[in-house]
Amino acid sequence: MRTIELLTPAEMAEVDRRAIAAGPFDGIGLMRNAGQAVASLVLARWPGAPRVHVLAGPGNNGGDGYVVARVLHESGVAVSLWTSGRAHAGGDAALAAAECPLPVHDLAAFDAEPCDLVVDALYGGGLSKPLAGADAQAIDKVAALGLAVVAMDLPSGVSGDSGKVPGRAFKANLTVTFVRKKPGHLLLPGRELCGEVVVADIAIADAVVASVGASTFANEPELWRAALPVPAIDTHKYRRGHVGVFSGGPASTGAARLSALAAARAGAGAVTVLSPGSAMQVNAAHLTAIMLRRTDDASDLDAFLADRRPTAFVLGPGFGVGEKLRDFALAVMASGEGEGPSGVEGLVLDADGITAFRDDPVPLFQAAGAGNAPALVLTPHEGEFARLFADLAGDETLSKLDKARKAASRAHGVIVYKGPDTVIAAPDGRAAINANGAPWLATAGSGDVLGGIVAGLMAQGMPAFEAACAAVWMHAEAGARFGPGLIAEDLPQAVMPVLRELLGDHAR
Repeated sequence: MRTIELLTPAEMAEVDRRAIAAGPFDGIGLMRNAGQAVASLVLARWPGAPRVHVLAGPGNNGGDGYVVARVLHESGVAVSLWTSGRAHAGGDAALAAAECPLPVHDLAAFDAEPCDLVVDALYGGGLSKPLAGADAQAIDKVAALGLAVVAMDLPSGVSGDSGKVPGRAFKANLTVTFVRKKPGHLLLPGRELCGEVVVADIAIADAVVASVGASTFANEPELWRAALPVPAIDTHKYRRGHVGVFSGGPASTGAARLSALAAARAGAGAVTVLSPGSAMQVNAAHLTAIMLRRTDDASDLDAFLADRRPTAFVLGPGFGVGEKLRDFALAVMASGEGEGPSGVEGLVLDADGITAFRDDPVPLFQAAGAGNAPALVLTPHEGEFARLFADLAGDETLSKLDKARKAASRAHGVIVYKGPDTVIAAPDGRAAINANGAPWLATAGSGDVLGGIVAGLMAQGMPAFEAACAAVWMHAEAGARFGPGLIAEDLPQAVMPVLRELLGDHAR
């Protein structure tokens, strides 16, 4: 069964503890299973390596390494075993070391040939300080020789919690982790240092993992597919939700139209561009299936809310920064009961919608925290995140995951902290890390499309966190499949086959 929970090193340690308590394997049994799994992959992937160098640390990661060295040796492989410190006495690693018949060499004297293979079993993802001394020197030697590296758990030097590298780290060709991935496998720069990641089964039951209550996930369809809106056979357009997208002035209308088209492609039954009077002609010249309504001030917005009962809004793309935007945002947040098809379900704030609250975001956050407020979704890139959450952005002790979670709690809304390792966080503590992004999405207007997809899904009743996660994944998948030459206008069309596949038989 494919699993999407991500476990921090501390949570993984708790999973190990509970698994050992439940049996049938004790700690050394789980260590043998882990080492055997890695040795089997080494034998399968590098059958011709003239020598395998196993680098073992003093803790449990090193204990796994002793098992790898022993199994490879018993399989007829030439193995050299190097350690940065003897296994801690009395622990499982010491038992694994005692079972390994190979001589132990001091890592400070590490020596290898260009065709050799290295198994990094020094520290894994639990180390929180920079590597130094013989450890750092070994990393430099491995890199200088261009040796292939198999990392156990995570490349040593990479934080399992944050993906950060406080000093040096191995760059692995293959990383073998156990039971579940960790945030550091998906967050940058760790993700780039892991190479291919394989999750090995070491006989820990899914029920043990579930008992720990992980709240971080890999953003994959299994997380949100069940919540994707599927139109009923007797539906009509307004049952599929109505999205309002606020447009900027005559020279800044394109971003809103991109959001509007994306909302429609995501399944919203009706989409209206809310345009200032000065931009009506420009917008009218480019819209067909998308409706258009003049909206110059709060009274126009109130009339639209009363007449058409929209279910979601996008505000910010190309709109311009100022009091008018803030007034519209707060009016939307005060408008809906968030109950049933007649209420406003959500507001997506992007681009200028974020920047406009830079000097004082408190009114927005207070509005989002009101009992019956529509869901608020903020979609900042790194610079926009810093405008609203300067203290969090500047705190180097926090991971991107931590920052997104704290921002979501403060804002009472869902945060889509964009980037190649986009993090989606909900105010209740759930978070997901996206890993299917592609560089082709780094193009003007791409974020406007993402905001429209989020709104289109929310308008159909998909909960805000799930809608944001689904939109991020679909947006990235569409960009990756399209590839070179992608521009933002391509994305709404490119999302269509992705959505069809997700809906499966429902799309027929």
